[in-house]
Amino acid sequence: MSGDYEIIIGLEVHVQLLTNSKLFCGCANKFNPDNPNVQTCPVCLGLPGSLPVMNRHAFDLSVRTALALNCRIAEFTRWDRKQYFYPDLPKAYQISQFDLPFSHSGWLDVRVDDETQTRVRLIRAHLEEDAGKNMHDETGSGAGSRVDLNRTGTPLLEIVSEPDIRSAVEARRYLEELKLLLTYIGVSDCNMQEGSLRCDANVNLHIPQDDGSKLATPIVEIKNMNSFSNVEIAIEYETRRLFAEWQETGARLGDIPKTTRGWDADRGVTFAQRGKEEAADYRYFPDPDLIPVTVTQDEIAGAKSELGELPTARADRFKSQFGLSAYDAKVIIERGPRFADYFDAVVEVCDEPKLAANWTTQEVLRELNDRGIQADEFHITPIVLGTMLQRVRDEKINNAGARKLFTAFLEAEAVAVADVDRLIDDMRLEVVSDTGQIEAVVQEVLAANPGPCADFRAGKQAAIGPLIGQCMKKLGAADPKLVRSTIVNLLTE
Repeated sequence: MSGDYEIIIGLEVHVQLLTNSKLFCGCANKFNPDNPNVQTCPVCLGLPGSLPVMNRHAFDLSVRTALALNCRIAEFTRWDRKQYFYPDLPKAYQISQFDLPFSHSGWLDVRVDDETQTRVRLIRAHLEEDAGKNMHDETGSGAGSRVDLNRTGTPLLEIVSEPDIRSAVEARRYLEELKLLLTYIGVSDCNMQEGSLRCDANVNLHIPQDDGSKLATPIVEIKNMNSFSNVEIAIEYETRRLFAEWQETGARLGDIPKTTRGWDADRGVTFAQRGKEEAADYRYFPDPDLIPVTVTQDEIAGAKSELGELPTARADRFKSQFGLSAYDAKVIIERGPRFADYFDAVVEVCDEPKLAANWTTQEVLRELNDRGIQADEFHITPIVLGTMLQRVRDEKINNAGARKLFTAFLEAEAVAVADVDRLIDDMRLEVVSDTGQIEAVVQEVLAANPGPCADFRAGKQAAIGPLIGQCMKKLGAADPKLVRSTIVNLLTE
């Protein structure tokens, strides 16, 4: 936001779906840059006589995504051919959706910070096949340009927002919320480095005029952004450039065609690419080789019921039901649904949400990261961890004892619920609360250490430390404060 203008941003996000095969053929759908042009066939290359067949799983994943984004699902949708001529599209057309997309009119709530939330409306989410990848040599070595067609034909979901975003920070937060949702419901890995999630930003400015009206500048589409931070930086740069250009030319929306600009992350600047085609330039027409897709209300209801609790709702429940901080809820949710399921299961056993959050977001998460595994692969199951924390809650063991017990769990190949109490006994971790037992041990230690006792009586406070240590060693586990007070009382009688 600037005092001189208002930033208007709409985002087009392309998401590769997690399917085994491509959208209209049986070729593998996987990232394979080291072996270019091996995942192709007559269908995705558009060779004469080949016929496409829709990947139903890709369509089902798309419907799941659209429902999670609060979109309306069309009961009738068809496929269209979008004509354009680039080396990465050997058919010279892309199978996409034009006037009858399978979903439209959705929204995503975006939390810019803990106190600010905005709703970004979605125009549509439609399914299409991806193009290949052009690679250009810009070093001057003479290698020229190459194309890898492994990606061509992979299922791509395009999510188009209304121009509701008003800052570069808000654009980044929108993408972060969208990525969390998509990975949470298991439709994409959203790896921007591998091209699983790509974003184009449409940006222009509304500049206040003296008569109270607003002047809209021409729209620019920014491409080639491969990280959320780059999206934010690129939009910030482009808004400054647009304002400077308007001050120089005075150009208004409609005076010149929409243009696309690439993002050069190394130099931190955008650069002109080409004029942007309009819908008429693509000469859309219904694909004659594919039948329309119909979706019943029962199928929509079934897909909605399978969504389960979405990440934002789950985070809100963790805060309202369990009293977690926004930070703790965010850490648990952003790790993914399996980690959140693990936490939920731990709480169900120990009934101490804050204690469960502390252990899962610290000790458990550290182990998962070190081992490179998911929560449901961890050999310390939620029922075992929950039972241990139950013993902490009931003051059978203290925090120090729990850490020793957790270390023993880590060293074991497998841990059962019965092992919790067995190890507590074997390792002498149970907290001694019998004051008579504590006093007897203290008296024994004091009798064996007349020197430190005399030092303490003479005013040397530090002398009590070794006495406490010996008592704790003999007791196995006890409240150190209670042990200390018992020593002090006996030495000052």
